[in-house]
Amino acid sequence: MLSTGAQPKADLRGRLAAALARAEQVAAELADAATARDPAKLKSLGRERVRLEPIVRSGRLFLKLQGELAAAREMALAADPGLSGLARQEIAALAEQLARLESELAGRLSPHDPLDDRDAIVEIRAGTGGDEAALFAADLFRMYTRFVERRGWKSEIISLSPGALNGLKEAIFAVRGKAFGELRSESGVHRVQRVPVTESAGRIHTSAATVAVLPEAEEIDVKIEDKELRIDVFRSSGPGGQSVNTTDSAVRVTHLPSGIVVQCQDQKSQLQNKIKALEVLRSRLLDRKIADQEAARARERRAMVGTGDRSAKVRTYNFPQSRITDHRIGLSVHNLNAVLDGELDEIVSALKLRRQEERANG
Repeated sequence: MLSTGAQPKADLRGRLAAALARAEQVAAELADAATARDPAKLKSLGRERVRLEPIVRSGRLFLKLQGELAAAREMALAADPGLSGLARQEIAALAEQLARLESELAGRLSPHDPLDDRDAIVEIRAGTGGDEAALFAADLFRMYTRFVERRGWKSEIISLSPGALNGLKEAIFAVRGKAFGELRSESGVHRVQRVPVTESAGRIHTSAATVAVLPEAEEIDVKIEDKELRIDVFRSSGPGGQSVNTTDSAVRVTHLPSGIVVQCQDQKSQLQNKIKALEVLRSRLLDRKIADQEAARARERRAMVGTGDRSAKVRTYNFPQSRITDHRIGLSVHNLNAVLDGELDEIVSALKLRRQEERANG
């Protein structure tokens, strides 16, 4: 139903006018020859244009329908009963369309975090639970890569550390697409309750894995000096310590000021491994920079990369009841197999809506 209060409508019109003006400004800056010589600015403006395009389309239609509604209301005052009746029907139809558009625009015009338009770096690590935790980490890795496929994005493996029984001790991968805004609430401790394959007595065990989702950092965000890095190379190894190749292609990058260590061995060459390791390092440094600036973000970061202890959970995957519960918003769904196959949309959308509401409320 269309809002009846004058203030919400006025606020929406003000935000829409600002967005339309910004869209024109972005278009002008993109057409400026100076922008073409600045790759970072070109990329940033391109992302902003993509975000603003649906607002411009819906906003122009919203303003057009508002004009038609005003004309129909004038027509409804006509002395001709037939003409007045047609106008009233048109008013009802236009009001319904405007209500839908107003709701859509309210969501699109909510305070926007520019980081939401970035690619994402996803890190999954086995936590409490031994081999079962590593198996669960592998399940989460498959769940997210399937979700990425369903969204039409691309995933790019940066580092995989295998565990026993085809599990994973750690998985780090990039998601190419406007993914950070969709996936950022996946960060935290994920808990699983099920009968492990190693359990002969049929008892249900509880294990955990941690997920950290970081915004992809660009060189303009974080500047790293060569003197701040120690780079070690070594021979890549597979499960059980076996050598994968005969060259020292694996790379370990240590950022001396922060003590952050990133290791990559899954690319084909030493140079490719170094590039990927630096990509992860920049994202971790950007995340730390944001955390230092925002106390709330700092608390979120500490939660997402915690010890992996079962008590610090954000979501529980209960196999006996085929139920997934997100404890932050109290949402439970009973389609566990489908979710683990990548059908995460309901949960992701609910968490995204909560973030939008929190931003709108300050």
